[in-house]
Amino acid sequence: PTGSGFWHWIAFNIPSTVSELPRGIDMNKLGGKESRIDYGTTGFGGACPPKNDGMHRYQFTVWALPTEELNLDENTPPAIVGFTLNSVALG
Repeated sequence: PTGSGFWHWIAFNIPSTVSELPRGIDMNKLGGKESRIDYGTTGFGGACPPKNDGMHRYQFTVWALPTEELNLDENTPPAIVGFTLNSVALG
């Protein structure tokens, strides 16, 4: 894990009109972006901790932002996306 945790999925720039994310959705067709996660791929990496590794905590967070999109791309590391979200989030 990294100092910001292990990222299983990161999606951003999802239009505010979107109210659900169907399984297997193509973020680009939706208007959003996904960044490469700690598995080295894009998309949801799944929740599958190593056997006998104890309890794992998974957190999904939806952010309210004062802007339609972040000036980030698919190559932005998840920790930087998280840092950016924390710096501009409403409330």
